[in-house]
Amino acid sequence: MGAVSGILYLVGTPIGNLKDVTDRVRETLEDVDVIAAEDTRRTGRLLASCGIGKKKMLSLFEGNERARTRELVQILRDGKDVGLVSDAGMPGLSDPGFPLVRACIDEGIDVRVVPGPSAVVAALVVSGLPTDRYVFEGFLPKRVGERHTRLRMMAHDPRTVVLFESPLRVATLLRDVLVELGDRQVAIARELTKRHEEVVRGRVSEVLARLGDHELKGEVVVVLEGSREPHLVDLEALVDEARALIAAGMRKREAATEVAHERGASVNEIYRKLV
Repeated sequence: MGAVSGILYLVGTPIGNLKDVTDRVRETLEDVDVIAAEDTRRTGRLLASCGIGKKKMLSLFEGNERARTRELVQILRDGKDVGLVSDAGMPGLSDPGFPLVRACIDEGIDVRVVPGPSAVVAALVVSGLPTDRYVFEGFLPKRVGERHTRLRMMAHDPRTVVLFESPLRVATLLRDVLVELGDRQVAIARELTKRHEEVVRGRVSEVLARLGDHELKGEVVVVLEGSREPHLVDLEALVDEARALIAAGMRKREAATEVAHERGASVNEIYRKLV
């Protein structure tokens, strides 16, 4: 018989409040032979808070993921158990880990999950937006054109959308949403489970006004209302409304913006029809 491989444990860790760590997470991190961590210093603080002594840790981040995956697969082949953690939440979800999971599955190595808090689910349920159907889009592209293209792909999707975003780019994202998707309901969840937890809810234009020049800090999750009438928007009727405003002296872009904000439609779709 061949040697028995170790087990890869995907371990969900607290998204902010260390008191959210579960007994099973604590036991798993204590029992595994090696911990693969996005940031070993941050994970070291988590281990200390759990009363876990010194453990062998290897870093696993975007810059070293390919080489480290090969190393970790070999460790697992040698019969040692590995616990994979990210800085917060579930590893592999907009965090390093997917290549390692895929490699282990291809090698026939057992992969198990130890659930923990999720910023995606936490923000969704506290947003006040529909939770029966939702889609997680992670981080949108930084390049303007690519970001607008991704947003346009969501235009007729009725599902609630959950996004991650840098606190420095939230206002930019909301302005892009206003242009491409209209003035939908949105919730900005910040610092979930931490002392300064905050959720700002309202229409995109209202939230933008409330944020003003205030610089957000901390981890941010954006939850966006899905399309209320997928594929049923009467674009021609909206264009006719815009043409009436143009006839009254308004510029094309201004007319498209006025109608789109009033009807919860896309500024660009109306504007493209006008020109």
